[in-house]
Amino acid sequence: MSLHLAALLLISLLLIFFSSFLTPSHASTNSFIFAGCSQLKYTPGSAYESNLNSLLTSFVNSATYSSYNNFTILGSTSQDVVYGLYQCRGDLSMPDCAMCVAHSVTQIGTICPDSTGGALQLQGCFIKYDNTTFLGVEDKSVLVNKCGPSIMGYNQGDLMGRRDAVLAGLGSGGGPYRVGASGKVQGVAQCVGDLSMSECQDCVSESIRRLKSECGAAASGDMFLGKCYARYSAGSVGGSVDSKSGSGGSSSSNDGERAFAITIGLLAGVALIIVFLSFIRKVVGGKGGKS
Repeated sequence: MSLHLAALLLISLLLIFFSSFLTPSHASTNSFIFAGCSQLKYTPGSAYESNLNSLLTSFVNSATYSSYNNFTILGSTSQDVVYGLYQCRGDLSMPDCAMCVAHSVTQIGTICPDSTGGALQLQGCFIKYDNTTFLGVEDKSVLVNKCGPSIMGYNQGDLMGRRDAVLAGLGSGGGPYRVGASGKVQGVAQCVGDLSMSECQDCVSESIRRLKSECGAAASGDMFLGKCYARYSAGSVGGSVDSKSGSGGSSSSNDGERAFAITIGLLAGVALIIVFLSFIRKVVGGKGGKS
């Protein structure tokens, strides 16, 4: 077993142990939306597997201080190169981001065993990797299209008017993460961080166009494309518009800080274990070479 894989397994076990201390907001952040795996498989124990484990470890480490990052792990041959990125929802605190990405990393191996490419979208974060580059490439293919029940009654026209106004606001620009609200209708849109601003605008506009066309008078709608999404609801959209509102905000913040401290402690411990195991392997290897 590689050191990187051992580290990821340790993180997984520790996260399971500490999951009982997480608040309901973390459970919502970790809710599953979609996943996809490539048909091409790598050989267990290969250089590609080692590079993939390095990539996933980099995701977990980086998410403690950055809500988006991408990596290219080089290999001795072009077949061993791994490309990957992660991104957290724009309103997440760093503790919630770190916990969401760590949770994704512990799940992706089970969802996509031995696949050279995989993607996992949770409510709070997104991770993706592959052996062919996708970084900086716009992708408007539909991954998830979900519409809620139709709005019925005298207020249909009012809610649809508010929905259209919210979506128009999301489509007017203003960065990779956008939120809006009008009365009971809330909306959110986000691009993956490797897109340029013009590519982001193009992707969000397409997502909104499809959302209005395919969801009609639905009370809610989700449209996830390859590199962006747009969502609306006559309520909350996955807690993404105002996840910090309501009573108990101070407690939630304190829990997030404790979770962040736990995450940092776990990563520091894993780093020490990797160094220790590496030292032991060199010592054992050195003795074996002299015998």
